[in-house]
This record gives sequence, structure tokens and C-alpha cells, in this order.
Amino acid sequence: MLKWGLQLATKRARGSNGTVTVLRNGVKNVLDMWLGVIPIVMAIATLANILAEYTSIFTYLGAPFVPLLSLLQVPEAAAAAQTMVIGFADMLLPALIGNGVVESEFTKFVIASVSVTQLIYMSEVGALLLSSKLPVKFLDLLIIFLQRTLISLPIIVLMAHLLL
Repeated sequence: MLKWGLQLATKRARGSNGTVTVLRNGVKNVLDMWLGVIPIVMAIATLANILAEYTSIFTYLGAPFVPLLSLLQVPEAAAAAQTMVIGFADMLLPALIGNGVVESEFTKFVIASVSVTQLIYMSEVGALLLSSKLPVKFLDLLIIFLQRTLISLPIIVLMAHLLL
């Protein structure tokens, strides 16, 4: 298996256009990302922060999570619910919003853990995926985000009950 893999790798390396071309293409890709994706990332994160701070939209969007969080015996479920959906905009916003609203260490642990496991943030991964050539739509990212949240939330709450 190792020999076969080495043969395939060698064959692939022979077919490349040389080190300079590979480096040039790599630098081009990095610059394309910096100049093409980072402005979008900054715009989405800024807009999400403004919406989170000055409107109650995430309170309404998070309302369906209140019964689930209450069922899982998460303290301050109403305050934590809005952070479950704001994670779609940016990974750091749930911790920022939760820190100012939530007092319970248990709930803060749940918020921080869920925000890390959600993985699809429109200000980072989502913007990158949508700008790529992959056949991914905004609705696909939203569904993946919700699935990851609903799967990881009970596991994280269980761990919080065991640890805290």
C-alpha cells in the first residue's frame, strides 16, 4: 500500500508545472482570498454585531430554542436561546452576547461549547464556501448549521451536567 501510494505521488509530482508555478499559484490564491473574501467576512461580522447589539432579531430567531434548552435544564434558557442562532453569523458573537446577559457558569459553558461546534459561520467558513466553486447554497449552509447545533447541543449539555 505504501509503495503504491508513493508511486502515485511521484507520478503526480512529475506532472506538475514546477515549484515556481506551484508557489505562484499558491500566492495568487492567498491574495485572492485576502482581497476577495476578507471584506465580505468583515462586512458580515460587523452587520451581525450591529443587529445583535441594537435589535432584538436574534431574540425572536432564538425563541424556538427556549423550550429545548428548558427541557435540557439549562439555566437562563431564554437568554441562552438567542446565542444559539447568532452563531450562524460569527463564532465569537455568542460568547460576547452571552457574557453580557448570562450569569450562570453552566450556561456560559454551553454557549461557548456550542458556538465552537457549530462550525458554519457566515463571517468565515460560510463566506468562503459561497465564494468557492463548490455547489453550495445559503440554504444548505443554514441547514448544516442547524443540524450541527441540534446534534451537539444535547451532548454538550450532558457534559456540562457531568462536569459542572
